[in-house]
Amino acid sequence: METGRRYDLIKSKKRKKTISLRVRMDGRIVIYAPHRMPQEAIEKFFEEKRGWIHKKLQQREETQQTLKPREFISGERFPFLGDGFPLEVQENRDRKHPLVFSQNRFILDQGAHHRARDLFVRWYRKEARERIEERVEHFSQRLQLFHQGIRITGARYRWGSCSAGNRLSFSWRIIMAPLHIIDYVILHELVHVKEKNHSKRFWEFLEMILPDCREHRRWLRESGPGLDL
Repeated sequence: METGRRYDLIKSKKRKKTISLRVRMDGRIVIYAPHRMPQEAIEKFFEEKRGWIHKKLQQREETQQTLKPREFISGERFPFLGDGFPLEVQENRDRKHPLVFSQNRFILDQGAHHRARDLFVRWYRKEARERIEERVEHFSQRLQLFHQGIRITGARYRWGSCSAGNRLSFSWRIIMAPLHIIDYVILHELVHVKEKNHSKRFWEFLEMILPDCREHRRWLRESGPGLDL
């Protein structure tokens, strides 16, 4: 990858003619180009995309401005499986479980308010591991695509990944999304067991399994920044 310019440039020998651009969640602009493409052609492509880039960066800024820092107070809503559930802060005598989810609400011990975020992260991680492992095994058997382990990470800008050794990783934040989005991320990574890159064959296979996969991908790009604490 070439850095230190207005964009990061990734050249690949596998690319023949196509050039593409992506604005990442952290605001970085990345251009993917064929290995032998002249710099002049890349610069021209970048200039032609300036308007689109500006629009995407503006949308990202507007999204970030609407994401208010969590206060962890009664009435505040927290996402889980695509729905928002209210928090109640109250005295809880069960010190072993300062945060619980019961009857469609989160209950936080008022004495643990100072570590509320850590408690929520721990709760989301636990739910993510249990539910994602169950869904992965379901799809793995159905598709006969077998992994070498599952890891739950704290990744902020990467929902999932598949290593060269077929070890799958998923961000705990994805458990905040609707189930069909979670399934998309799981299927995306399982297909990487078969196809390690985002080749034409990769997308054809994924679309055969999940025809709406590109719509789900778009949902993550637009709504993903809101899946956080």
